[in-house]
Amino acid sequence: MIESRCGLLCSRCKFREQIPCAGCTEMKKPFWGDSCPVKDCCEKRGQVYCGPCSEFPCALLHQFAYDPEQGDNGERIVQCKKWCGKE
Repeated sequence: MIESRCGLLCSRCKFREQIPCAGCTEMKKPFWGDSCPVKDCCEKRGQVYCGPCSEFPCALLHQFAYDPEQGDNGERIVQCKKWCGKE
């Protein structure tokens, strides 16, 4: 089951119950801001998530995955690979 556009596991997110959040594959606008560049990119390309994209993993996803404050040290990239059978 695809949980997010970028590979985050929504089922492990601390905000899911607090907000409540349906996940970026279901919501029109993220709860944390006006938009999410990764979500917008996937939708413009007609992709459910980043994994199947011909440019995966792109610089944008890499930036999010390794962000010092919000990143997960690349775990979301690994998860996208699992979802599309690349790992």
